[in-house]
Amino acid sequence: MNAQSMLRRSVLVLGVAGLLAGGAYAQSADPTPGQQDVRSDRKDIRQDKKDLAKHRADRNADQRDINHDRRDLNKDHRVDRNKDQRDINKDRRDLHRDDAKFGVNSAQAQADRKDLAADRTDRNKDQRDINKDKKDLHADRKDRNQDQKDINKDKRDLHKDRKDLRQDRRGHK
Repeated sequence: MNAQSMLRRSVLVLGVAGLLAGGAYAQSADPTPGQQDVRSDRKDIRQDKKDLAKHRADRNADQRDINHDRRDLNKDHRVDRNKDQRDINKDRRDLHRDDAKFGVNSAQAQADRKDLAADRTDRNKDQRDINKDKKDLHADRKDRNQDQKDINKDKRDLHKDRKDLRQDRRGHK
């Protein structure tokens, strides 16, 4: 009898120990859904912060590009184009004066025509540069506006994830 009761006790002890070990393993290996939600919300928050920082950097770079393009447009190209247009107007006045004074085929009139053609070429080149800069400026503004939209979306996502985290910590759904 002693052997039989000893066998029963050892089987009973092993059974209880197995149940305890299985319960402990189940708790440690598979966290409750609330803990998983908190973890995933924290991960989402970290990712949203990274996205937000990246989009802000993109927006700021685009704003710097816009400012640079505007300075180029206003300072360099428009000034050059306007100067070339004044030169054209002056050359046209000189040409009409020389045509009347020396004749249409005179050396002075021919030189004025050559100057006029060169000034028109310069003006047209400056106008092409202006148009290119305006196109760049438009593209930079479009990029900046898209980055701002991305920032706003990231802020909404971050707010939503923080709200979810608070609710998960309280145990609400």
